[in-house]
Amino acid sequence: MCWECWFRRSGLAGIEIVNAPALGWLGIARLGLVQSAIGAIVMLVTSLLNRVMVVEYALPAALPAGLVAWHYAVQLSRPVWGHGSDRGHRRTPWIVFGMGMLALGSLLAVEVLGLLAARSAWGFALALGAFAMIGAGVGAAGTSLLALLATRVAPQRRAAAAAITWIMMVAGIAVTAGVAGALIDPFSVQRLTAVSAGVAGIAFVVSLLAVWGVEGAALPALDSAGDAPSPTGSFGAALIEMWADADARRFTIFVFMSMLAYSMQDLILEPFAGLLFGFTPGQSTQLSGVQHGGVLAGMILIAIGGSVFGERSPAGMRNWIVGGCVGSALALAGLAVAARVGPGWPIIANFAALGFANGIFAVAAIGAMMELAGRGGAAGEGGREGIRMGIWGAAQAIAFGLGGLIGAIGVDVGRALIGSTPETFTIIFGAEALLFIASGLLALRGPARAAPTMPIAGELA
Repeated sequence: MCWECWFRRSGLAGIEIVNAPALGWLGIARLGLVQSAIGAIVMLVTSLLNRVMVVEYALPAALPAGLVAWHYAVQLSRPVWGHGSDRGHRRTPWIVFGMGMLALGSLLAVEVLGLLAARSAWGFALALGAFAMIGAGVGAAGTSLLALLATRVAPQRRAAAAAITWIMMVAGIAVTAGVAGALIDPFSVQRLTAVSAGVAGIAFVVSLLAVWGVEGAALPALDSAGDAPSPTGSFGAALIEMWADADARRFTIFVFMSMLAYSMQDLILEPFAGLLFGFTPGQSTQLSGVQHGGVLAGMILIAIGGSVFGERSPAGMRNWIVGGCVGSALALAGLAVAARVGPGWPIIANFAALGFANGIFAVAAIGAMMELAGRGGAAGEGGREGIRMGIWGAAQAIAFGLGGLIGAIGVDVGRALIGSTPETFTIIFGAEALLFIASGLLALRGPARAAPTMPIAGELA
């Protein structure tokens, strides 16, 4: 790709960080700002533009849904971006490049709305290009960011680091939604363009300032002969090497299974509350807020518990993952029962419990990604964090794309074939619970290698 050619010609391809101390809490928080920026721009294009296309421009709802699915499909390129950052031994340029592509893609998506409204073929082509840029930008920046965290965060802090970065992403989404929503009324194309440009510009600048100097001083890496070594091998060779590692292969399967279970509920929880409990749109939205509040509480628990107990427990992250999977399975089993019982069931508490368990599981899984990626390849060597994070990110993207679709189609097909809405939801929630149980059992199989230790230095890095 042209970016990689430029990257290698720039002289950065033979550079790595030497004797870099582990990131302190301030350094972790700074990288969390990048995650906030990613969440802010993604919210703009997947939520705000979705509503504008359907309501203000009267476009078919399938159009924004298809574009969002396309941006997930493009994220299958995550292993390529991760391998690129491995070859250069530097993550920061790839994070900056990804954020730039994400920001430009979001602006292009706004600009083509008029062409889409006019049903122009150029509009559809440009929209595909814009959402391809968005997907590629998320993949390049997000994968390289997680690889940098995996490389520079001490093992006992990875659970807390994962929680902090994801909490900051949620905060970025929430703040952007509130501010953009207030500024865009009364709606006009000019306001939408100005607000979008402001969000994209601020997010890019914040990301640039956040990563500035965090990765550390770069020195040329020398081999035993005193010469600069050649870059890491080809993408195919790195992929084969990664897949030959039993721990990494098993974890890839775990990520896909667990994230499939996690995402199957996304599009059916509010219809479930409306169909079987008579909730109004406003009430079901509030119920969704209760669930997300539970997710945030689970993340905070991981931030505290993972930091306090992570160093003392040899099982570490695995216990949190299994607990989150089991808790999610129990909460989904409760929803399966609720489908039978109806309005007498404590549905609000059930949603809160589901969110809480999901928050624990999700952040613990991200922390485990960083932990396993930080161990290197099958022989224990480093330099493979990027492609590992890329593979797991691609597995997650596939699961997210399929999960929501399977859940929604499952409801429609089940109601048509079975003829019973309660029984349909019971089957779907039960299937999700079983997927979480299977994921938890897979997670119980501990890694074959112990995590390396990293000195905790640079508290204010």
